[in-house]
Amino acid sequence: MRAAPLFWGRPPGLVADLLSPIGAACDAAGRLRRAMSRSYRPPVPVVCVGNLVAGGVERGIPTHFVTRGYGGSLRGPMRVDPIRHAALAVGDEALLLALRAPCWVARDRAAGVRAAVAAGAGAILLDDGFQNPAVAKTLALIVVDAVYGFGNGRVIPAGPLRENLRGGLARADAVVLVAGEGDASDTERLLTTRGMPTLRAVLAPVGGEQLIGSRLLAFAGIGRPEKFFATLRALGAVLVGARAFPDHHRFRFAELEGLRRDAERARARLITTAKDIVRIPAVRRIGIEVLEVEIRWADPVALAGLMRPVVLSAQGNGRDPDEHGR
Repeated sequence: MRAAPLFWGRPPGLVADLLSPIGAACDAAGRLRRAMSRSYRPPVPVVCVGNLVAGGVERGIPTHFVTRGYGGSLRGPMRVDPIRHAALAVGDEALLLALRAPCWVARDRAAGVRAAVAAGAGAILLDDGFQNPAVAKTLALIVVDAVYGFGNGRVIPAGPLRENLRGGLARADAVVLVAGEGDASDTERLLTTRGMPTLRAVLAPVGGEQLIGSRLLAFAGIGRPEKFFATLRALGAVLVGARAFPDHHRFRFAELEGLRRDAERARARLITTAKDIVRIPAVRRIGIEVLEVEIRWADPVALAGLMRPVVLSAQGNGRDPDEHGR
């Protein structure tokens, strides 16, 4: 995947204006698709969480992930085995999810949900799929980077949005705002003025204190590599190099060897992200460190309140899941 055009993150200009009619047509096509589609309503609750993930067993409820498996070749539905499958087969995100809880890749999301339910899932965490009408959602969350926000506010290709902002927010139950430390961002103020329930969270490094003063050559092929590099600097590491690759980049042998040579010449250690390391064959990961991150919620009580109806439904104490479908 190529990097997003720079004008997507800037105030609308000539290029965005010229492309806006195409974006409007794409948005209209998406709305028509959702209006004409009949959604599968599974017998268990479904939470759509965009790109933000949390797995495992919630209060004794066996929770399974279902993801499209972007970047992988398998169509599924198939349960991901982190030992047997590689990123080329199921995608990097699916491998990371499978380390947390049972994960299914499926181009047909409804088929993936059916497979998970048949395997004993008591609840489904749908990775992305907010615009996909194939599966009815019990709870739909939009995940937003507080710094980047909604970009220039235009729909692809005029901007980064997959659909009209007003329509998207109207179909969501809440927004998860992934922010840094500090004051409220412009994005948070925008959501507040629209009366949108917002959960604030921080992606925090794990064990970052061990990197203070370390000489590092960092590389990453994620959506915004500069965030990774900035995190390392904020931890007190000395970055002798910061190499950015396209999102979901498949690292070639020559690239990795070049990074190793550069790190050796600079007397530095190589470091990357958890999402990147799973795209590197195991035999070539030797000597490459990984900065792990975790979600820290600003208000865990608010999160629990939002999830309570889902938990009750999964436990059989709430409303029938068919009543929740959108």
